[in-house]
Amino acid sequence: MKKRIYNKVDKNSIQSMPRAVFPGRIVTIISPDDTKKAVDYLLSSDILGFDTETKPVFRRGQHSKVALLQVANRDACILFRLNYTGMTSDIIRLLEDNTVKKIGLSWHDDILSLQRRKPFQVGSFIDLQDIVGDLGIEDRSLQKLYANLFQEKISKNQRLTNWEADVLKDSQKQYAATDAWTCIKLYEEIERLKRTGDYELIKVDKPIVPVIEEQ
Repeated sequence: MKKRIYNKVDKNSIQSMPRAVFPGRIVTIISPDDTKKAVDYLLSSDILGFDTETKPVFRRGQHSKVALLQVANRDACILFRLNYTGMTSDIIRLLEDNTVKKIGLSWHDDILSLQRRKPFQVGSFIDLQDIVGDLGIEDRSLQKLYANLFQEKISKNQRLTNWEADVLKDSQKQYAATDAWTCIKLYEEIERLKRTGDYELIKVDKPIVPVIEEQ
């Protein structure tokens, strides 16, 4: 039976889905001296998922610098607290790398935020928004894409929390790691479906509740 996917899904329906949770190890980096070992470890991977977090502001004209860079492989997620580490030469080395497959979503915006901290030449990245349309999917948000392809919810409850706090809560760390890790899962599933054709695209005029398939 081919996998059923939809050109667009109903955001409200996602709330009733089981929650997606990163199952691996989460490591927080706050010292500039620790960034080299973390980057060496990440660049030994075959694929990486990327995301960033920024402290929200609620007044017009105010802006915050990106506070967190989260990078995951299949087993672990490294949280670089940029408000403590700064953009070290090793973090720049990671972002400029062209050897490891790196996946993000709406990554152009993240790159601009990171470059405001310190200029660098962007390495090779794949943006999920650039490839998901090959399946006929019109949605572009991480939450909707994951619900469509995996029938699981990526919780956004921590998105507007303080990412510059002295100590991040466990819920913040889990949120950040999940966002980066799911980029890997989405990329590999999109590529699998493109390669095998093992899916049925159901086109709807209005967003629809995805049907949870039997495992």
